[in-house]
This record gives sequence, C-alpha cells and structure tokens, in this order.
Amino acid sequence: QFKVAESGGGLVQPGGSLRLSCAASGFTIDPYAVGWFRQALGKGREGVACISNNGGTEYYSDSVKGRFTISRDNAKNTVYLQMNSLKPEDTDIYFCAVARGCDQRGWPIDLLFDNWRQGTQVTVSS
Repeated sequence: QFKVAESGGGLVQPGGSLRLSCAASGFTIDPYAVGWFRQALGKGREGVACISNNGGTEYYSDSVKGRFTISRDNAKNTVYLQMNSLKPEDTDIYFCAVARGCDQRGWPIDLLFDNWRQGTQVTVSS
C-alpha cells in the first residue's frame, strides 16, 4: 500500500526555521517527483516546492523561493523541506505529494495518489 507520513511541523516564531520530513512506505520514491502542498482551513491548496525524481531539479512557488529548500534522500525513501525565515503567512497544514512530475510553479503534477488526510501543522506566531 502506497503511504507517506509527514512530520516535523510545530509552532515557531517569525524568522524561525523548521524541517519537514515526508517518509514513504510500501513503495520506493526513486522513479517519482515528490513535493509539498499547503492548505489552511477555508483556503485553496497551494503547491510549495517540488523536486524531480533524480533530485537534479527543484521548483519553488514565488512565495517561498529563497527561504525554503527541498531535498531528497532516496536511500531513506524520504523527502525534506527545510523552511527558514518563516512568516506568519506560512501557517498552514503541509502535505507531501508523490507525483510523475513538477511544474515551474513548484506544484507536483499527476499525483500517484491522494494524501490529504494527515499532513503536518506549521504555525508561525509570536
């Protein structure tokens, strides 16, 4: 069964940092792009960052470019999102997505499966 589990969220002050993890199980992420979406209650889902299957290319939304870094460790079957210089507007639930590609906006595209039930909460507040 294809599963991913997000972790690493929490409460942080503006300007702080967090590192999110997306651990896959039941399959290997090697052939796939992996990325992150975020969503708050009552808001639409927004692609944040995406990394190609070989890790050679990273894509970011304009809202996080220069502050967030996506990376992958295929040996650990895990993708990370390092978030620095966090702002209150980064407060959202963050979801990991396994996909067949990325677009230039940082959105994973052609998702292998839906994964909108868990996520990890990031709250940026003083």
